[in-house]
Amino acid sequence: MKQRRQYPKVIISPKAERSIKNGHPWIYGEEIRKTEGLPQNGGLVDVFAGNAFMGTGFYNNTSKITVRLISRNANDVFDARFWRRRVEYAISYRKTVMPGGDFACCRLIHGEADQMPGLTVDRFGSFLSVQITCLGMELVKDTIYHALRDVLAEMGETVTGIYERNDISLRAREGLPEYKGWYLSEYISAPDSAVTEICENGVRYLVDVENGQKTGFFLDQKYNRAAVARIAKGKQVLDCFTHTGSFGLNAALGGAEHVTCVDISQSAIDMAKENAIRNGLEEKMDFLCVDVFDLLTELADRKYKEYDFIILDPPAFTKSRQTVQSAARGYKEINLKAMKLLPRGGYLATCSCSHFMTDDLFRKMLAGAAKDASVHLRQIEARQQSPDHPILWNVPETDYLKFYIFQVV
Repeated sequence: MKQRRQYPKVIISPKAERSIKNGHPWIYGEEIRKTEGLPQNGGLVDVFAGNAFMGTGFYNNTSKITVRLISRNANDVFDARFWRRRVEYAISYRKTVMPGGDFACCRLIHGEADQMPGLTVDRFGSFLSVQITCLGMELVKDTIYHALRDVLAEMGETVTGIYERNDISLRAREGLPEYKGWYLSEYISAPDSAVTEICENGVRYLVDVENGQKTGFFLDQKYNRAAVARIAKGKQVLDCFTHTGSFGLNAALGGAEHVTCVDISQSAIDMAKENAIRNGLEEKMDFLCVDVFDLLTELADRKYKEYDFIILDPPAFTKSRQTVQSAARGYKEINLKAMKLLPRGGYLATCSCSHFMTDDLFRKMLAGAAKDASVHLRQIEARQQSPDHPILWNVPETDYLKFYIFQVV
């Protein structure tokens, strides 16, 4: 028997109805025809198309995304047991797809892909680094954190600290303040340091959950870095946009003859150097703090041909549809110059982490760059984000990382 409904109602447009029936969990403000009752920002509402129940979600009229569905089951009761089941399901999935040591450093919750909208939880050993960009999730976070600690404990995994990386501008769209710091409660305290060591693909890193980018470390490229390591043996490698050196370190550990890591951030370069020393790889690596665009231009002008493996891992050049064409030009510039720098038979690893730069657009850009460089691309691998960042086919926003390895012939 269905539960008696206790939540305010939101009546949606036919367009929103089609979107929900196709599996998308978002309802925009302009798609709401009327409300019944008094919806509270951060509270739950039932969504109807006419008289048909469509689901229950978090409401926030401050946000462009006014409703984020969390359930389509009219029998669900949204208590601590509900959120515990969600956490159990998410962690069980990671335990399966990130076996062995990979489970020690992975994304445990990936927002909408785990039916927990606006919630990101990354695990770095005994630290959890959390980011919340949905008001409704902010209001139930105590329950979520408690479930995370308990579920992991039952697996024999200890949580010694939960760091909240809520220093992100997206929170303003939800009417949420920006801040960062350790989460404190009667069952969890603050560790002495926000820095911890992880091991990924045999490479050891220091991760700073307080000051590192995003939640402290980019976990989504884990297996792409391993793919680079597999073909790096004996190569002269140029790792562009190296950040803290992860691709370069994997290449060096994979047997590269020499690796040059490049980034415009001095602090990133300093951390990359520390990571090289930590792994005993400093003798086969060097580091440049320069603008990658300027460096590639200079090397291309000099017709420099000493690198036979170039890695391009730029930040997202676009975060909106309006700037996609401008971003495409930026991607093409660096890829074109890399293709010109490589000798025939050299290797190129290249990627984009922007959802708006779709795979079709990215492939079209690469084809155009290859044509302009008068080379052909022999595809070795086409990859995406690691499976702890799952892609829901009905939610295109979860599909964002494109990663290719080519031989340039």
